Amino acid sequence: MNRRTSFLIAGLLALSACQEPAAAGEATVLAPAAARQAQEPKGPKQAVFAGGCYWGVEGVFSHVLGVTSVVSGFHGGSARTADYDRVSRGDTGHAEAVRVTYDPQVVRYDQLLRIFFSVVADPTTLNRQGPDEGTQYRSALVPLNAEQQQVAQGYLAQLRAARLWQAPIVTRIESYKAFYPGPEYHQDFMAKNPRHPYILAWEVAKVEALRRRFPGFWKGAFTRG
Repeated sequence: MNRRTSFLIAGLLALSACQEPAAAGEATVLAPAAARQAQEPKGPKQAVFAGGCYWGVEGVFSHVLGVTSVVSGFHGGSARTADYDRVSRGDTGHAEAVRVTYDPQVVRYDQLLRIFFSVVADPTTLNRQGPDEGTQYRSALVPLNAEQQQVAQGYLAQLRAARLWQAPIVTRIESYKAFYPGPEYHQDFMAKNPRHPYILAWEVAKVEALRRRFPGFWKGAFTRG
């Protein structure tokens, strides 16, 4: 993934440094609980999040209690360009994204939002997360129904008013178009490749932050699929 590839080469030469939590170089902010809780009926629900490299977004949500499936893929562009190499050029309109299936009786949509802003993505960096730059790495919420839309709008307004970050929030809400699963070798990537230099340098710290900050939503097992 453009910068990700070059970073991996450097990481192979300095793997020990990548194992330090500080290597991620991103200070996270504990976002507040949402003032407006999601009112969701019983039964499995889905949500789509874009927050930079989908390896880490998938990795975090796969350890959230109540999440039953996380699929890495693309959102925002056309079916014709929903290809990993094509999306990596940064001109397709797609964002790397994940589709999360969850049980709202265990974890609500507003709670997933809080986790997203607390440990997954920096909401102040435009078209960039960590070492990756380009529109495909933008942070975005993609509501799939009216309730998610209202909760997402309310929470973004709440966070902006709280001024917890030093820079303005640029995470945006995008209208749902279609979600296209990514290639099979990118699915469950962190579980399959726990010693990958990029995972060690940028994504392990996010999963550890989830465990530390949200013990009530932590599960040790990685949810595959």
